[in-house]
Amino acid sequence: MSGWNAHDIPDQSGRTVVVTGANSGIGYVTARELARRGARVVLACRSESRGTEAVDRVAVEVPGAEAEFAPLDLGDLDSVREFAAAYGRRYERLDLLVDNAGVMALPQGRTADGFETQFGVNHLGHFALTGLLLPALLATPGARVVSVSSFVHALANIDINDLNSERSYGRWTAYGRSKTANLLFVHELARRLAAVGSDVVAAAAHPGYAATNLMTVAPRMRGRKGSERFMEIGSRFVAQSAEAGALPTLYAATAPGVRPDSFTGPSILGLRGSPAKSRRARWTLNDRAGQRLWEESERLTGVTYDALKV
Repeated sequence: MSGWNAHDIPDQSGRTVVVTGANSGIGYVTARELARRGARVVLACRSESRGTEAVDRVAVEVPGAEAEFAPLDLGDLDSVREFAAAYGRRYERLDLLVDNAGVMALPQGRTADGFETQFGVNHLGHFALTGLLLPALLATPGARVVSVSSFVHALANIDINDLNSERSYGRWTAYGRSKTANLLFVHELARRLAAVGSDVVAAAAHPGYAATNLMTVAPRMRGRKGSERFMEIGSRFVAQSAEAGALPTLYAATAPGVRPDSFTGPSILGLRGSPAKSRRARWTLNDRAGQRLWEESERLTGVTYDALKV
C-alpha cells in the first residue's frame, strides 16, 4: 500500500455508500472521493444546513456526482432508527458504510438517551446504525463496514463496569475509551460475520493527526486557551490535511484485499503519510472484552444483531 492515494481508488460505479459526519473534514473528503469514482453517496449528517451545503460542494467539485443528504443524529437513537428506516424504504442494498462521525474531548454531557456523550455518539450511535443497516449489508456481495477510530484509543481501555463514566470523568480518557470501543466493535463484528460465513468485511481506520474541525472545536468548547493554542500550533506544523487524513479510510473502504479486523492509518509514526498497517493497543483484540461490550451495547441501544447469532 506504499504511496497509495486517492487516484488508486477503484471504480465505484453502481455502489451505494453511507458516510456519517460527511459535512466536513475527513467525512466530507471521503464522500467526495467516493462520488468522484462513481458511487452513489448518502451524506448522513446531524445538521441539515451543513449537510445540504456539503452536497452542493460535492456537486461543484465533482460534476455529475450522485450525492444526497440524509438527517442523522448519532446522539439520538430515535434519529438513528428513522435514518435506517428511511434508507430501507429507498434502497435494498448497501455496499459501504463508513462510521466516521464523532466528537472529541468534550465537557461531560449526555446524549438524548442519557449516555455519556462521547461513548454515546462515537460508539453506541454507530453500533445501532450498523445493526439496523445490517440486512442491507448482508444482502450486498462484497459489502464493507469501516469504523473510523483514532491513535488516541491507546490512552484508555474501556471500563465495562462504567461505560458511561458515571464514577469519574476525564474528557480525554472518555474519548480514548470511545475510540477503543470502535476497535473492539470491529473486532467482534468481524468475528461474528466470519462465524455465519458472511463475506462482509468489517475494518477500521484512523486519520493520524489531521487538521480538521474536530481538532480545534474540543479545546475551544472547554474554554482553555492554552489547549486551543497548542492544537492550533500542532495543526499548523504537524498535522496533515483532511485530504491526506481521509486516505486510510478510503483505503480500508475500497482497496482490494483489505482483511477483516484490519486497522489502517498513516505510515509515518501513525501521524501522517500514506496508508499503512497501524499499531493498535492489545486490549482492542481481546475477544472477551469485545463480546462483553457487544452484549452491553445491545442492551443499552435495544438493537440486536439477530442475523449474526449462531
